[in-house]
Amino acid sequence: MRVIETVSEMHAARVNMAGPVAVVPTLGGLHAGHEALMHAARARAGSVIATLFLNPTQFGQNEDLAEYPADRERDLEVMRNAGVDIVFAPPVDEMYPEGDTFVVEPGPIGAVLEGEDRPGHMRAVATVVAKLFNATRPDLAYFGEKDAQQLEVVRRMSRDLRFGIEVVPVPTVRDERNLALSSRHSYLTEPERSAAEVVYASLCAARDLWDGGQRSAPELESAIRDVIASERLATLCYAVVVDPETFEPHKEPGAVSHALALIAVTIGSTRLIDNLRLG
Repeated sequence: MRVIETVSEMHAARVNMAGPVAVVPTLGGLHAGHEALMHAARARAGSVIATLFLNPTQFGQNEDLAEYPADRERDLEVMRNAGVDIVFAPPVDEMYPEGDTFVVEPGPIGAVLEGEDRPGHMRAVATVVAKLFNATRPDLAYFGEKDAQQLEVVRRMSRDLRFGIEVVPVPTVRDERNLALSSRHSYLTEPERSAAEVVYASLCAARDLWDGGQRSAPELESAIRDVIASERLATLCYAVVVDPETFEPHKEPGAVSHALALIAVTIGSTRLIDNLRLG
């Protein structure tokens, strides 16, 4: 496995890589969810690039950049064991050189949910992924379904900006408590980890109503809120049911066959997100 830190060196290496070439973007702090992305890429691609870049612009003023659990040597070992061919691990000034001012504006989808609660976050995601795509020039790009809004932003960007990259979703990986794996789980105390089980349980409550024939978004969202309210360590940020194709509020026509329930919850001081497809 080769580690590359500059865009020019990455471009030179890309020329001789067997196709199709897949990229798996990561911030570091790798866990089994990231491994699933890399294994999925390895199973299909001729060559696999993983990126290792803790992007500072994705973190707000009061967020956890300094505490983020990235461990370069451990992360590189995980990538090596997953069969990655090249790790693109640029320093910050390689990705954001002095005088760099252009950004990618994701449009309306970037202004809701995570974009509303974390202003500028989705713009930062779209911008850094565009930079990583331009550096690695992949045919395929692998993203987890846990970050459903991020996945949709990247999918639309690849389509609308004509990158010609197939964005491949990989199902959410959960632990034995059904927590959607996240690097931020390392912040949770044991009582908080137990309390976090309420996140998936609340989504399952909506799923059960859906399976019973309920199609009213307010009723489905109310069921999610009620379950979260039962856990004193949990504070709800949002709970919504949307059309998974548009991310607009789910409407109730009888012919609707599917929807997407999304949630963000703070457990103690740790923000967790999750989602579940309905139908």
